[in-house]
Amino acid sequence: MLTIYGRRNSFNVQKVLWLVDELGLDHAHVPLGGAFGGLDDPQFRSRNPHGRIPVIEDEGVTVWESHAILRYLAARYGGERFFPADPAARSYPDRWMDWAQTSLQPTFVDGVFVAYYRTPEEKRDWPAIRAAIARCASHYSFLDQWLAGRPYVAGDDLTLADIPAGTTLYRYFELDIERPALPNVEAWYARLQERPAYRQHVMVPFADLKG
Repeated sequence: MLTIYGRRNSFNVQKVLWLVDELGLDHAHVPLGGAFGGLDDPQFRSRNPHGRIPVIEDEGVTVWESHAILRYLAARYGGERFFPADPAARSYPDRWMDWAQTSLQPTFVDGVFVAYYRTPEEKRDWPAIRAAIARCASHYSFLDQWLAGRPYVAGDDLTLADIPAGTTLYRYFELDIERPALPNVEAWYARLQERPAYRQHVMVPFADLKG
């Protein structure tokens, strides 16, 4: 059976749980990290020497790094539904996953969510936080322009292109921060909220993470 290691309120674990549910895969979930600890356990380190989550085990195959896990699961279990075989079509999920990982996620997760929400008020670096909020606005505005006339990032259907950026939306729209007008992103977010897997695995309350 597929086993997923990592706590449910981890942003990167949520990506994997969302896809697994979309694929309808039976799985076991082992909470690790944060309040659950266990990341320095030798047995876990044998699965991922970096000591980070998520990690999956699947019939003798161990995979770590959230986007590598997404690609593996989609390729093994999803046919071409989430990750097309054609190189040109596949480039859309690839480019948007890489963009989310290198541009959007560091700015939002590290620069805003951790630096603002997870940091006690007296320790917040407000100039850095405001700069990160502004960069987030730029990233989401770029995505908003791309989504004009598209129900999902790569076209008419949900693919891996939607998952990394889509996982940020619940926290982005729940935080008490300034946001630009994003009609296309908001429409996309509304479509994602109609998906049971998204509601269950991404729209997870995060008050316990507040600094």
